[in-house]
Amino acid sequence: MKTQILDINGKKAKEIETNLFEEPIREDIIFKVIEAEKIKHPSSPKYRAGMDKSASGALSKRRHVWKSDRGKGLSRLPRKIMSRRGTQFNWVGALIPSARGGRRAHPPKGSVLLNKINKKELKKALLSALSYSSSIEELKKKYLSLETKKLDNKLPLIVEEKIFELKTKEFLKSLEKILGELYSVSIQKKTIRSGKGKMRGRKNKKNAGLLFVIGKDEKKKIKGIEVVKVNELTVRDLADNGARVTLFSENAISELDKVLGGRK
Repeated sequence: MKTQILDINGKKAKEIETNLFEEPIREDIIFKVIEAEKIKHPSSPKYRAGMDKSASGALSKRRHVWKSDRGKGLSRLPRKIMSRRGTQFNWVGALIPSARGGRRAHPPKGSVLLNKINKKELKKALLSALSYSSSIEELKKKYLSLETKKLDNKLPLIVEEKIFELKTKEFLKSLEKILGELYSVSIQKKTIRSGKGKMRGRKNKKNAGLLFVIGKDEKKKIKGIEVVKVNELTVRDLADNGARVTLFSENAISELDKVLGGRK
């Protein structure tokens, strides 16, 4: 498959031959790997919640020893010392679920959930995700605002290395020429969420925006655009919640070719 490389003005600079974007789209494998890449368990409580003592001193469980709770008519609970006067102590229950401010009883564990994926299956999913993100039909399914717009069939979007020399203002102008109609959904926009979510720690929401895949030795930082290096690229970056507008640097494509064997 011949793929064009665009210059900073969005015009064809040259062509390369690669089969990185020829893999048939297998949504079942893509979404299976995306689920396997999710490592967060949001229902877990904070680590050591209810276990950090606000008062000093941890009580030992020894019998017949001064400074213990034995022989004082106290239930044998973990306690912390609030105050002391002579041989008399003011203790309160601590740490356990039945005590005020204690930990939760049998909370959900915050363990990392990793599902094993075969190497061949992972490679197939990544190649399929590359084809998925370069499909105009799939992009229109994700972005409703693109349904009525006429998109130029120049996907996948690969740009020459000269773009790294541009400063932010010039970079965004160049991006507008390269992306065309896709530019409207490519810059992350933050908006205030409607409803009660504003009171629950999620006041703002933002769209996915453009994914810019660069070589492992390249550097770029632009506000409103997610930049990912080739060696850190995952299937989830390319295809989570539908096809994502993706831009590749020329060097990133050559590195992907070496890893995935895409160059003919």
